[in-house]
Amino acid sequence: MVQRKLVSRGYHRKFTLPSMSDVTCTRCNQTREQMTAPPFPNELGNRIYDSICQPCWKEWLQYQTAIINHYALDLRDPQARQFLTTQTETYLFGQPQA
Repeated sequence: MVQRKLVSRGYHRKFTLPSMSDVTCTRCNQTREQMTAPPFPNELGNRIYDSICQPCWKEWLQYQTAIINHYALDLRDPQARQFLTTQTETYLFGQPQA
């Protein structure tokens, strides 16, 4: 736990910040910091939250931007969103879930 002092109106108060949880990442096979919340409000978001570490997720976000730009994806198009979802699963888990 991390302890910090809060200075407010001339007095000090100590409070404790909760430490981040760790997760054994299925992508890098290391135990690292877990994300703070699922990235999507669906089954895939929960699967990512439960098995992908924060550093691998950040790597994916950078790669995702490259994919969107390379393929000129219009994310308003359902086919483009499905393509990106498949790419997400392939990048993070090795293959899309059937």
